[in-house]
Amino acid sequence: MKGLIGRKIGMTQIYDDNGVRIPVTVIEAGPCPVVQVKTMERDGYVAAQIGFIEQKEHRMTKPVAEHFKKAGVPLCRELKEFEMDEGEQLSVGDTVTVDIFKDVKYVSVRGVTKGKGFQGVMKKWGMRGGPAGHGSHTKRRPGSVGARDLPGWIEKGKHMPGHAGAVNRKALNLAVVQVRPDDNVILVKGSVPGPKFGIVYVTKGWRKA
Repeated sequence: MKGLIGRKIGMTQIYDDNGVRIPVTVIEAGPCPVVQVKTMERDGYVAAQIGFIEQKEHRMTKPVAEHFKKAGVPLCRELKEFEMDEGEQLSVGDTVTVDIFKDVKYVSVRGVTKGKGFQGVMKKWGMRGGPAGHGSHTKRRPGSVGARDLPGWIEKGKHMPGHAGAVNRKALNLAVVQVRPDDNVILVKGSVPGPKFGIVYVTKGWRKA
């Protein structure tokens, strides 16, 4: 498998053999049951659908629930398709664990960033703001936003107040510090997108050691 569904547990720190402190993110990756296998003959590509985190049947639609029942695997909250490594053989009902990252040195992690709600231009875009002295009426306002004459409207892409966060982001090529199969946990160096217990997708990185 090229990747696995996981859940961000949080950040901590560990020490290597030389006593150097390493900041790491703890990710619970798997175990993930195989729900469906895509083949070259039938689908035109090779991949596998896997699930993560068991879910009650009344919390999902009937077509999705039947999809899991047909495979004979527990109903899961998350369903994601990953490309399979060349020559790998998987069957419906198999379980994919964090062992797939045992010999991997780098991984990429994709997730949804923390939502910040509605923010002004100073926090969202890092603008300086207006004068902060007494009598100023533009302390945290965006200031002028459009031309008085031509074109006479606000140009597309202008930085304005609005919703911040809650977007898809991918952290590329994070070093794998530890893989703990007994705990279904992988420790990667640095931070990854998303809040604690947020769903992330961990894939094998491409950077050379």
